[in-house]
Amino acid sequence: MQNSETPTIQKVIAILWPSFLMSGVATTFFFTAFDPAMLLLDTAFAELSRLGAYSIGFFLFWLLTAASCVLTCYFQRPCLFKNQPSQQLQ
Repeated sequence: MQNSETPTIQKVIAILWPSFLMSGVATTFFFTAFDPAMLLLDTAFAELSRLGAYSIGFFLFWLLTAASCVLTCYFQRPCLFKNQPSQQLQ
């Protein structure tokens, strides 16, 4: 009997790789439209460099898209029916 369960590392890569790619795209689009120096001007992080803001933004976008991928993987699993009849009526 073969184990048809997907290996854990494959599940992790299936979540992290697409979310990594999409966070790169999201970071590019977001910081093309918004200057991090202007966004952080009136905050406690005003002295943060642009590179630091880009890095933090990238990791926040990665976290957001990874959460979306995790939810997709969770909801694609089949449901178990609790009140499933044992025999079909004919």
